[in-house]
Amino acid sequence: MRGRTQVSDHELLSRIQKRASALSPLALHKRYYSVSGTPGPHSKIGIKPNHTKGQSLATDVDGGAPADGLTKANKPSFGNSIGLDIQAKDRGYVGTVKIGTPARNFRLLMDSGSADLWVGGEGCIAPDDGDCGNHNFLGPKTSSSFRDTNQTWSIEYGTGAVSGHVVTDNISIASLKLKSFKFGVAREETEDFTPDYIPFDGLAGLAKSMISQQGTITLVEALHKAGHIKDAITSYKIPRLADGKNDGEMTLGAMNPAKYNSKTLVTVPNVNPLGFWEAIIDGVKINGKDMGWKNRTAILDTGTTLIIAPEPDVAAIHKHIPGAYYDGNSWTVPCNTKAAISFTFGKREYSIDARDIPWLPIDPSLPKGNCSSGFSIGSIGADDQWLVRFEFTFSRMPLIRDISMKVGDIFLKNVYMSTDVGKNQITFAKLAK
Repeated sequence: MRGRTQVSDHELLSRIQKRASALSPLALHKRYYSVSGTPGPHSKIGIKPNHTKGQSLATDVDGGAPADGLTKANKPSFGNSIGLDIQAKDRGYVGTVKIGTPARNFRLLMDSGSADLWVGGEGCIAPDDGDCGNHNFLGPKTSSSFRDTNQTWSIEYGTGAVSGHVVTDNISIASLKLKSFKFGVAREETEDFTPDYIPFDGLAGLAKSMISQQGTITLVEALHKAGHIKDAITSYKIPRLADGKNDGEMTLGAMNPAKYNSKTLVTVPNVNPLGFWEAIIDGVKINGKDMGWKNRTAILDTGTTLIIAPEPDVAAIHKHIPGAYYDGNSWTVPCNTKAAISFTFGKREYSIDARDIPWLPIDPSLPKGNCSSGFSIGSIGADDQWLVRFEFTFSRMPLIRDISMKVGDIFLKNVYMSTDVGKNQITFAKLAK
């Protein structure tokens, strides 16, 4: 078998609403303990079962997307940078790395919310005993520098999982080369990753290595350790398909000053001790109204599309969006909403483009009707944690903050973001005009 049937936007929306969260609080507890070194599954989604409002990493098909689901990025001119291709309609962002001898291109979903790099392995199998689709695979048949450590690893996402071996091989990103880099190959993948239409061959985790399920350091940390970059910094300019600029890029070891307004730059501490990137939210405004929230945090995840927050917060946000509607399971907003929403970090206010608030049309034949909202209900862990991401994944336990949100690409498309492992800091800036 060479893949699965492509699904429509409407079918995808239905799946997202039904399947996005698969983990119980107990699974979350085990996951966070595994982060500290105790064996256990790593989950990219930590939303409680009754709040199924997120999306799988891999289920990212869009009937109206370009061929193979990717819009190619322009080649960056700034050093140590790669372009970020747009998956479907802003569902994910994919960069290309070279692996093996001879070096071959592998397309990886760039994910600031996890810490493991993996690609499919030769002989990879799906649950139906078929193969893992029309993707690039790595192993001794295709790479003479490939070495298998025979160490096993596995990672579990909200609606999918992979497992395999930890290996070493040569890898190159943005012309920066590492020999015998340690990462994972998947021997088994669930059907969330195997269809031909999934436009990536694996995933590159860019959180801190303390949450690695492979027990490895991340790609950016390895580049810093090897002396290829001065600091273990990863900077993101997340593109928007509707802009038509194809200007997404990821820079290693620095920030690209051409991509941001330096007068709007703020740097804040990472408040997450477990290895994720999490910042204190100083304030949230909706149509000019300050919500008065002072005890929220945001887990910043380029691997998540939506913003995931506790139910009371999501309800309060939609209360101020004209035409918003709750159907008992999820929120919808007018596809042409003009709502003005902003987050404040480091005492600097950053606005979300109104085009990013609606997500998929409820009825594909009515693109100007109602759309699923970019703000989704989910229990990230603590009641004050939000998840800010650009694709769907992650989890958080109630360990630190009162309320946390998972903040994905809905927000991240509107800022330039940089993470610094050494200083344990996160930097934001408004985008250059």
